[in-house]
Amino acid sequence: MHRRTKQRRVILEELAKVTTHPTASDLYEMVRRRVPLISLGTVYRNLDLLSREGAVQKFEFAGSKTRFDATVARHNHVRCMECGRLDDLTELADDGVDDRAIELNGYRILGRRIEFFGLCPQCRERCEEIENT
Repeated sequence: MHRRTKQRRVILEELAKVTTHPTASDLYEMVRRRVPLISLGTVYRNLDLLSREGAVQKFEFAGSKTRFDATVARHNHVRCMECGRLDDLTELADDGVDDRAIELNGYRILGRRIEFFGLCPQCRERCEEIENT
């Protein structure tokens, strides 16, 4: 475990304030208000380190920007295929998915990610408006 530098602490604090799953660039803009001389590269390096340590979750999707989440407790997500928005689905029950996976294939489960995808309310509304014109 690496020591918690001021920059790393501020990055974690700013990430914990939001539920929007920001990109590194978004987070850089947030952190810069408190640490004006921080560089984008420093934010990227610290987010990478924090994700490897398990202090933040990192979401990488083909064709879209990497996003980050300060909530490391197990929860599911839904992603908009149009704008890339990522939201939590904390109210969905797990229903023993990990236990069932072990039964089916004998793997030692180290983690999992269930992702739903579709259109967020704003993109869905835009698409419906286009279809109705």
